[in-house]
Parts: sequence; structure tokens; C-alpha cells
Amino acid sequence: MDPRPTYTITTAETHQAPAYLQHQPTQPMPLHEIPPGVELVTLPSGIRTLAYTQPTPPPMTAAPAPQPVPAWAKTTALLAPTVGSGIAVAAVGLSAAAPGLVAVSHVLWSAVAAIAAGGVAAAVVISRVRARITAAQQPHITQNITATGLFGRANGTLNHR
Repeated sequence: MDPRPTYTITTAETHQAPAYLQHQPTQPMPLHEIPPGVELVTLPSGIRTLAYTQPTPPPMTAAPAPQPVPAWAKTTALLAPTVGSGIAVAAVGLSAAAPGLVAVSHVLWSAVAAIAAGGVAAAVVISRVRARITAAQQPHITQNITATGLFGRANGTLNHR
């Protein structure tokens, strides 16, 4: 015999759920109030209810026929490697010419500095020459003009000293 004690099975007294949880039958909804896309469905438990239903998908069709590749796509596909290799060759050429380009840039900066220094020197020389000329020969001119009336004839004199 089984050494475990036996228990008697009892059932609890049935109690009622609160009023707000109890199912209360309602009047069916009039047909003109049912929104579009809502249908009367029967659930697996047998309850009939209103629910939104998904439209049935259209039947599968055969795969579409392959379209030919457009001419512009073929041209682009053929030009892409050409353009890319041209850029690569230019990059290699620039990297090989880099030391020479650096030297040329130094020469150009030196030329710019020499031109600027020459311009400053020329301006200084010109200003000194003008100062000597004007100090030695400073002409003094006096001009007197007289006129009578609005439309009268003007007379004038110039005096050099």
C-alpha cells in the first residue's frame, strides 16, 4: 500500500462575480451604424462578435518577365571603370610629382617676394627723386581773375616767381 496519506477532494462554493464583470446582453447594433471593414465573425469559442477583417490577398501571379537593361545603364557601367582608373592614374602622377610641385611652389613664392620688394624699392626711389626735384624747382604761380556783371567778360593775370 501507498504510505502517503490520502486527501479528499472538495470543491469550493460557487460565488458570483461582481456586477461590473458579469455579462449583460445588449441589443444588436443596427446595420447602418456598422463602420466599413467591420464584419460579424464567429470566434473559435462559438461567440459571435463584430471585428475588423483583413481583405483576402489577390492570388499570386506569375513572375514578371525580365526587362532589358537600358542603354544609359550599359554606358554608365562601361564608363565607370574608365573614369575610376583615370582618377587613379592622376593620383599616382600627382604623388610622383609632389616633390617637384613643392619646389615649384617655393620658387613661385620667392618670385612673389622679389616682385614685392622691387615694387617697394621702386616706390622709395621715385619718392626721393620727386622730393629733390620739387625742393630745387618749386614754381610759385599766382593767378588773379576779375569779371564785371553776370555775363561780363573775365580778365586775368598769371604771375610766375
